[in-house]
Amino acid sequence: MEKEATFSSTGLLQVPFGHVIGSEKWRGSQLAQEMQGKIKLIFEEGLAPVDFHLSNRFCILYITEADLVAGNNYKKRIVQLRNASNLQGIIIVEKTQMSEQYFTTVQKFVVLELGMTLLPVSNQMEASQLIIQLVHEQTKERNRNPFLKKKSCQLCESSVLQTVQQIPGVGKVMALLLLQEFPSIQKLSNASIQELERVVGHTLAEKMHTFFTQIR
Repeated sequence: MEKEATFSSTGLLQVPFGHVIGSEKWRGSQLAQEMQGKIKLIFEEGLAPVDFHLSNRFCILYITEADLVAGNNYKKRIVQLRNASNLQGIIIVEKTQMSEQYFTTVQKFVVLELGMTLLPVSNQMEASQLIIQLVHEQTKERNRNPFLKKKSCQLCESSVLQTVQQIPGVGKVMALLLLQEFPSIQKLSNASIQELERVVGHTLAEKMHTFFTQIR
């Protein structure tokens, strides 16, 4: 029997430990099917703009290939999530052969203009693996210290790290070094070549600066 999600007196969705709450629109999708059996997934109506809640505060907004091709309506959902002060979210975007031409636009909007975390996936199977990984990280943190309050921040830090690794030439070790110097995506993207080269050297600093300039 499915557990029911409830709302607290503050209006926050109460997600049962070890569960993910998904929007009803994803029931029967490949994404949901890939997650079933690996995590405990339950569905609820009225989660918009969020697609999946991984905890009371941490959530996923999923932009499909069709969403990108259809126009800019997806931006309204992202802004709604950005303005929800009680939620921390990651934007997952399907970057496929068909939608690749639109990816730079959404990347600029999400990362540079809004300062949010964006992770590209090639299909729903890859997205399911990413969500499962985030859920497992959350579970590890709670098992390590059941009284820890800021689990969602731990998840966001992991996602920001993955976002930085999307920059050409930047691996995990370099991403960690960059985030020690520039603690947010916005600060990193606004850094000068001189500031970047103190961490990554002149050649990579120039490449990174060019990359950020192109998506502005």
